[in-house]
This record gives sequence, C-alpha cells and structure tokens, in this order.
Amino acid sequence: MENSTHTIIEFTRELHTCDINDKSITDSTVRVIWAYHHEDVEEAGPKYHDSNRGTKSLRLLNPEKANVLSVDLPSFDLVNQDVPIPNKDTTYWCQMFKIPVFQEKHHVIKVEPVIQRGHESLVHHILLYQCSNNFNDSVLDSGHECYHPNMPDAFLTCETVIFAWAIGGEGFSYPPHVGLSLGTPFDPHYVLLEVHYDNPTYEEGLIDNSGLRLFHTMDTRDYDAGVIEAGLWVSLFHTIPPGMPEFRTEGHCTLECLEEALEAEKPSGIHVFAVLLHAHLAGRGIRLRHFRKGEEMKLLAYDDDFDFNFQEFQYLKEERTILPGDNLITECRYNTKDRAEMTWGGLSTRSEMCLSYLLYYPRINLTRCASIPDIMEQLQFIGVKEIYRPVT
Repeated sequence: MENSTHTIIEFTRELHTCDINDKSITDSTVRVIWAYHHEDVEEAGPKYHDSNRGTKSLRLLNPEKANVLSVDLPSFDLVNQDVPIPNKDTTYWCQMFKIPVFQEKHHVIKVEPVIQRGHESLVHHILLYQCSNNFNDSVLDSGHECYHPNMPDAFLTCETVIFAWAIGGEGFSYPPHVGLSLGTPFDPHYVLLEVHYDNPTYEEGLIDNSGLRLFHTMDTRDYDAGVIEAGLWVSLFHTIPPGMPEFRTEGHCTLECLEEALEAEKPSGIHVFAVLLHAHLAGRGIRLRHFRKGEEMKLLAYDDDFDFNFQEFQYLKEERTILPGDNLITECRYNTKDRAEMTWGGLSTRSEMCLSYLLYYPRINLTRCASIPDIMEQLQFIGVKEIYRPVT
C-alpha cells in the first residue's frame, strides 16, 4: 500500500529454500540489508537507491511482540539525572531509586527504555535490581560507579534482577496472565538501576539522562513474574584463548541449585515465557540447553548468529516448564581470531560474559543460578605443576 508518506511492500519466502545461496531463516538473529530510492519507479523500472541503504539485525521469527498495550496506562520513570560519562571505554553507573508507594498491589505490565536522543550507541544495557527494604530515603543520592571500592554499602543488598534491557531491544510487554508485582511487603521498595555505558572512542564531556519507564495497572494478573540469571559467573576464571576461530564455554545451573529453590516453594515447577541471551564482542552464538533426568530436551532458546548490538528478550513460542530435577546449561561460542591477548570474563565490553536471563512465573526465591570454572583444573591444563600459595 502507499499513502502520502509511506510505501509498504510485503513479500514472502520459504524459510528453508534448499538453495545453497539462500540463508535459512531460523529463530536466530538475521542481518537484513535494505536500500531504497526516494521515488518508487520510472518507466525503465525501479530507480537506483544511491546512498539510502543500510543493515539492521532483526529476529524475523520472534513471535509477535505480544499484546501491544494501549498508551494511556499510568507510568513512572527510573532515569539518571545528568550523569557525567567518563572518557573510558566501559562505565557501569548505579543509582538507587524509591518505587512510588502504592496502597495496594499493582502489576507492571510493560517496560520501555528511555534513551537520551543521540546516546543510542552509548547506553549498552540496563539492569534493574531489587534492594533490601530496610532503608530510608537517605540512600537516594546522585549515584556512583558500580563495583567500585567507594560504592555505598546499600548497593551490596541489590542482588535480585527484576528486569533487563540491552542495546537494540525495544519495549517489553508481559504476557496477559503475568506482571511484575509492586505494592506488597515482599515487593521492591528500593531498586538499583545499573547502566552500562560503552564509550570506545573515549569521547569527553558526555552527560546522560537515560533509564527505564514502567507502565502499571491495578487490574492485576494471575501470576507474579521473576527473573533468573543463569550461566557463567562473571569473573577472571572465565578464560578464552586468543586466535581461536571457535571456542566454547558453558555455565551450569545445576540440578542441586534448581532443586533446592523449587522443592521449597514450587514442586510443580516454574514456567519460562521469555529469555535474554547475553555475551560481549567475541560472542558468535549462545544456546540455553535444558535437561530433565539426564535427557536433553528441546533448546529453551538459542541465537546462532549473535549480534552484540542487538539484544532483546525472545518471547518463547510456547512456555517451558522447569521442574525439580532439571538442569540448564548456557553454552557460548566465541571467535577471537583477531585477538593476540587472552580474553577474560569481566564487565568491560572487551571482556566476556556468558549469561541467560529467564523471565518466568510464579516468582520463587532464586535470583542467580550460575557456575564457575575450576581454576586448579585450568592451571593444570596449561602446565602449572605446583602452586606455592592459594589462588584467590
């Protein structure tokens, strides 16, 4: 169709064409190339597009960004106020906020990123953590660099991720039967907003006002949502050698860990409805594998063409149940062919991570389920024969 401002073209293609020159379309990220000319066509056919062209990463098979919500919902913002961005490649900035006081239970049913115009490539990801409720408003100051020796002690109580957004992602709407609970004694009163700023060109004088907007309703849903961070604990023990066209690491959410959390509260299991897969620049593919009683089940989520600059929650086509006795493995594939030095696990964009964030219901008392490689085995593998003092 065409109107005074837009031309819309619809086309179809088989997902798998059996033609060696065609890429199969899967649940993974697809790089789409686009080009157009301002005028549609002349007598000889379409006009050459000239410089109106580009690429975009898309997940073509992401089930419809479910239930597009009406915009007249009440909302509140958790956004930074004039944060000065240092001229270094990676900064994690943390700011505590108080959630508005609700007299009764509410559900957040949609979360949108609020990114300062022009800072779309600077703001790499945003995590929202629930903090201890035993504070007063004196903890609410202008924010600090996260994971820093001078960071306030209050930040150490903020361990439970309640929402995650990453670059390239858009707003997220919860399914119609689930919401993020606010207003009860067990819900967050104070939250920590962690923003990862990526400034590889060391630009100076940047001031940022980005964060999240939360839309909420008193018309509560059937279930409260939770987030589990699974995968490899972020640390220097995560090592990736240089010069590798392909190298895999894996993080385990073990049977014992899940069993302990589920048996106590939810022996009938929890239901996963969306997953965010997360690695850094060397990441090429991530798979979230699911095992039950030693048998591997269908992949929970995967992206075999991971794009660091396009990370968003994948809605699962069908919700997946996780039961006591299950375990999960987050498996990451890296390429370090162009690197001459070791790549270590860490917070910097040029370090690495291997994580998956599972959005699920009903909420249980489990926030992280991760493993760490055995450092002694690694040292033996590279030929260390004897260690004179403990490795810390």
